[in-house]
Amino acid sequence: MENAWGRRAGYGRRVWLQRKVELRARPRGFHLVTDEVLGALPELERLEVGLLHVFVMHTSASLTLNENASAAVLHDFASWFDVAVPEDAPFWTHRAEGPDDMPAHVKSSLLGSSVSVPVARGRLVLGTWQGIYLGEHREAGGRRRVVVTAWGQERSTSS
Repeated sequence: MENAWGRRAGYGRRVWLQRKVELRARPRGFHLVTDEVLGALPELERLEVGLLHVFVMHTSASLTLNENASAAVLHDFASWFDVAVPEDAPFWTHRAEGPDDMPAHVKSSLLGSSVSVPVARGRLVLGTWQGIYLGEHREAGGRRRVVVTAWGQERSTSS
C-alpha cells in the first residue's frame, strides 16, 4: 500500500506529541514563528504522516498561515487590519486595558486562535511561500504562549 506521496506505507506506531511554548514579546504586527514552533518540537521528524496543530492561549493575538517571502505583505496585512478595526471607533465599550484592547480581541477573532498543518516524512507540508505567523494585536502584548500538538504515525524502521 502506498501513502499520498507515492511511498510504501511502512508506518510505525501512533504518536502524540505536545509542548507549551513561550514566544518572545513582539511589537504589534505579524511575525513569522514557524522556526520557533518547529524548534520546540524536534520529535516531529519522527512522523511519517500526521498533523501539527498550533493554538495561541491569548484573546488578543492570533495565528495565521500566509506569505513568508515579502515583508511588504506583512506591512499591508497589518495596515488593512488597523483600518478595518480602528482603535478610536466610538462604538467600543470594552476599554478596561487601553484603547488597543477591544480591537485586539476583534482582530484575533477574525483570524482565529489556531492553525493546523499536515506533516509528511517529518516535515510540515507548507506551500512554497507559506509560514506560520503570530498576529500580535496589542502595542505591548508581552510574551505569548502557544500549545503545539502533533499526532500521526511514526516512521517505520523496517521499511
